[in-house]
Amino acid sequence: MNPFSGEDPGASLRLRVKDARRIAVVGIGDELQPFDRLGMDAAKKIDQVHLSDVGVFFAGTVPESITGPLRRFRPDHTLFLDAADMGVRPGTIAVIDPEHIQASLFSTHALPLSVVMDYVEREIGTEVTLLGIQPENTHPEKDLSGEDLEFLNQNLQVLLDVLRERSLL
Repeated sequence: MNPFSGEDPGASLRLRVKDARRIAVVGIGDELQPFDRLGMDAAKKIDQVHLSDVGVFFAGTVPESITGPLRRFRPDHTLFLDAADMGVRPGTIAVIDPEHIQASLFSTHALPLSVVMDYVEREIGTEVTLLGIQPENTHPEKDLSGEDLEFLNQNLQVLLDVLRERSLL
């Protein structure tokens, strides 16, 4: 896994989206569950910035529901944002490789996320990256707060910076 921390936290993501002209951001999760709503919350924050050539979609607990809107948007790269228990500091955002999906994610989706990601790549012709967001892991019924929330906001700023760089090209 590749947490957004260290010297250049966005380096991995920058490499993944370097050739993308249009980027889709897909928020995933159950907004009623603190441990699962982080992907939806992050997508909302990105949507508020209104970046050119970045489309934001809200899939909730059924990520397969956004395949039609994604097809119409025609992204070069799609970023799925979802809560994931990665055993790291709460608020961490990390790229999750496909082989780690089943073991890492909370399973609140109708279809396995790996199936949806594979379908989106094959049928829509977009590269797909999953960004996991570590929820509060000792009290999953609570939202992030204090230093963990600040850490998440710092990581979201890195993500926004990468998206801004792409929208300026």
